[in-house]
Amino acid sequence: MILTDIYYWCGVTATAYVVTCWIFSVVRGIHNCGTPKERRDYIWPDRKQQVLIYSCATMLLPYILNPQSEAAWILMKSYFPCTYYTYCGVLLFCFFGSVTQWNKLKIPTYIAVGITALTMAPLIVHAWVPSGVFSPGFLSLWNIVVAVVSILMMVYAGIAMWQVWLWMQHARDVNYSNPEDFPTEYAHRVWLAPVVLTPFLWPGFITDSPKVMAAMCIPLAIFNIVLLLNVMPVWRRAAILSASDEDDLVIEIEAPAELAEERTNRIAAEIELFVNTEAAYLDPHLKLEQVVERCSFSRSYVSRVFTERFGGFSDYVNGLRIDYFNRYRTQHPNSTEEAAAEASGFTSFKAYAKAKERIQQR
Repeated sequence: MILTDIYYWCGVTATAYVVTCWIFSVVRGIHNCGTPKERRDYIWPDRKQQVLIYSCATMLLPYILNPQSEAAWILMKSYFPCTYYTYCGVLLFCFFGSVTQWNKLKIPTYIAVGITALTMAPLIVHAWVPSGVFSPGFLSLWNIVVAVVSILMMVYAGIAMWQVWLWMQHARDVNYSNPEDFPTEYAHRVWLAPVVLTPFLWPGFITDSPKVMAAMCIPLAIFNIVLLLNVMPVWRRAAILSASDEDDLVIEIEAPAELAEERTNRIAAEIELFVNTEAAYLDPHLKLEQVVERCSFSRSYVSRVFTERFGGFSDYVNGLRIDYFNRYRTQHPNSTEEAAAEASGFTSFKAYAKAKERIQQR
C-alpha cells in the first residue's frame, strides 16, 4: 500500500510538471505580448522556440500514466539532465542572439539539439512501446551515454551563458541608444538559469529514486510558471546585426596631431549632421552602426569621437532626446508623458526616465 502511495504521488508531481509545461506552451502560443506599435519584428521573445521546447515535455506521458513502469522511469529520470541544458542554451542564444550577430554559433546549437534528440530517441521509443524495445544491457549502457551527453550539454549551456554575459557588457553604451533595444535587465535575471536549475536536474538521475524525482518536479513546475510570468511583458526589439568581425580587426595607424585633430573635427561634424541636424536621434532604435555608415571613417574612429567629444554615443543621443522631450511638452501641453517620450525617440516614458537619471548622475 505504501509503495502504491509513493507511485501515486510520483505520478501526481510529474503531472503537475507536464501541465505547467503545457500551460507555458499554450499561453506563449496565443499571447503575442501585445500588438507592436509599428513593426511586428520589434517583439520579445522568440515564441516559436519556447512553444516547441515546452511542448517536448509531452514525451513524459508514459510515466504519468504508469509511474511503476521501468521503461517510463528510465525516460523520466534521463529527461531532465539530458534536455534541460540544451533547452537553456537554445533559448539564451535565440532570445538574446536575435538582436546581435550569432550566426557563427548556430551550427554548435544545431549540433547540440541533434545530439540531445538522438540520445533521447531510444528512451522515448522504449517507453512508448507497451512491451519495451531494448534489453536491460542496452539500457544500462545507454544510461552512461545519457550521463556523458548531459555533461556535454552543460558545457554548451555554459557557453551560452558566457556569450550572453559578453552581450550584456557590449550593450552598455556601445551600440544601443535605448535600453529596451537589448533587454539587459531581463538578461541579468535569466542568464544564470542553467546554474540555478542544476540542483533540481541531477538528483533523480543520480539516485535513481522516483521519490527524489517527485520532490524535484515541484520546484521545476514552479520555475515554469515564474519564467512564464517573466516573459509575458512586452519586449520590443530591433533586428540588429553587430559590426562584422573584419571591422573589429582593422589596424589603424595613428596620424600626426594636426591631421588627427582635423579628422576628429570632420567626424564630429558628420555625427552632428546626421544625428542632430537630420534628427536621427528620433529613431527609437538608432544604433552606432547606422551612424558609422553615414561617416567617412571606421567604427573605432567614430566611437572614439563619440567618447571624446560627446560623452558617449548613448548619452549624446539621449541628451538630444531629452531636449526634444522638453520642447515637445512645451509645444503640446495636453500631451501625456508617454506620448511625449515616444515622440522624442524613446521607446517608453520609463526609458526616458532611465536615460535622464543616468545623464544627471554623470
